Amino acid sequence: MNEPQNHPLYSTDRENLDRLCGVEAPSNIDFVELARLLIRYKDFRGAEDLNSDMEKILKKWNINRNSLEEETRKLWSEGFRPNGFSNTDNVGSGFDTSDSTQP
Repeated sequence: MNEPQNHPLYSTDRENLDRLCGVEAPSNIDFVELARLLIRYKDFRGAEDLNSDMEKILKKWNINRNSLEEETRKLWSEGFRPNGFSNTDNVGSGFDTSDSTQP
């Protein structure tokens, strides 16, 4: 029952991690991408290679998970949005946005 699983986004995530492995001086989007992937694979049984590479990237960037979380939380609270999103765009699910039909 503890067999490794295959994640449906493995190949896309592998490409992102391969790119991040080559980053020497991470930008805001690099921090956000790594944090997102760490969350996605936190309790995932499988993709040990991805988890191993994420740990290597943390060491390479001289940052730990707690520091990365603090940094990304700060970025989001200061209005960071990935390319293509403005500060007025809703981020997250439609469920947690306000109902614009209410006065």
